[in-house]
Amino acid sequence: MAVKLRLKRMGAKKAPFYRIVAADSRSPRDGRSIEVIGHINPTTEPATVHVDAELALKWLRNGAQPSDTVRNILSKQGIMKQYHEEKKKSK
Repeated sequence: MAVKLRLKRMGAKKAPFYRIVAADSRSPRDGRSIEVIGHINPTTEPATVHVDAELALKWLRNGAQPSDTVRNILSKQGIMKQYHEEKKKSK
């Protein structure tokens, strides 16, 4: 099963709220997810972002591929840098 870290749209019409989830790549965008890693609320100024770093790192270590948007979010939170340093150190 190919796992992806991606955004799942929640919220009302014209008031989006996104969850960052680990999901099977074949499931629909708002379909079943394996685990919720964090959330982002773009309607606030500035956008509110909360990511559980330990869960994100766990899924990255297990081979989950982040979408482009989630990769940018994780980079801004410093999680991708932490993952790459960890990966470099193990080699």
